[in-house]
Amino acid sequence: MVRLFAPPVVCRPGPGRYIQVQRHPGRPPRRGQQPAGDASAPAASPGTPAPPPAAIPLASTASPMTVSLHAPRQPSRPAGHGRGEAHSQGGGAPRLAGLPTPSPLQLVPQPEGLLQIHTAPFRGSVAAVFSQALRTAGLGSRVLVSQFLRGGVEQGVAGSLSLCGRLQWLRPATPLCIEEPLDQASDREAAEAALEAVLEVWSYSRERLLEGSVDLMVLDELGLAIELGYLEAAEVTATLERRPAHLDVIVTGPSMPAELMAMADQVTQLRRCA
Repeated sequence: MVRLFAPPVVCRPGPGRYIQVQRHPGRPPRRGQQPAGDASAPAASPGTPAPPPAAIPLASTASPMTVSLHAPRQPSRPAGHGRGEAHSQGGGAPRLAGLPTPSPLQLVPQPEGLLQIHTAPFRGSVAAVFSQALRTAGLGSRVLVSQFLRGGVEQGVAGSLSLCGRLQWLRPATPLCIEEPLDQASDREAAEAALEAVLEVWSYSRERLLEGSVDLMVLDELGLAIELGYLEAAEVTATLERRPAHLDVIVTGPSMPAELMAMADQVTQLRRCA
């Protein structure tokens, strides 16, 4: 007798799935084995023909092997813990879980202005700063250049020049440059006129400095004007201490008082090579 058996079934699970195999109890026993559940039946001897198989119930006539595929169950997560879900049940914009609370918006503070001193043993040190003033005005900043002892062009506040649209160049309304001390002037009438012209330039510069209407202010020969007696050192020092935080001030010229040198954030000394 030749028996034909069906080839074995190979099941390959897909990703995230597994196979569960169940054997039906109604499968016929192999040759030489007892049926399951019949312990009282004697074992068959080698020379005795095998008894016919017992009747299989109708319910067990299905395939001797059942293969079922089950997808793994996903564990349930509580609400509010998923990605992109709102962390709180209240109103407002949703916030991702685990992210820090954003800090309130803060404005970046403006850079603090500096008080710079460019001094030299000779007059005319403003030339090294004038190019910086022109470049600053060309970049869009407001600049005021005040020369206290340089006359000769009959300017004054009313006749000040404007360069680059944002640079104002101011000189005193005197016919000549001021060189003599106020108390040693030979012409008292000319000395009084010079004093009035210097005070006009200082009053205008002081007003612009305190109101912060410019970004850079160049005060040429301010220290020399103090030494010659046309300006008071205490008033100049008190005014510079009250300057706005964003304003840059550059003081040029010889004869810098010790009070101004102590206030300066940067000091530049110019020397002529022999």
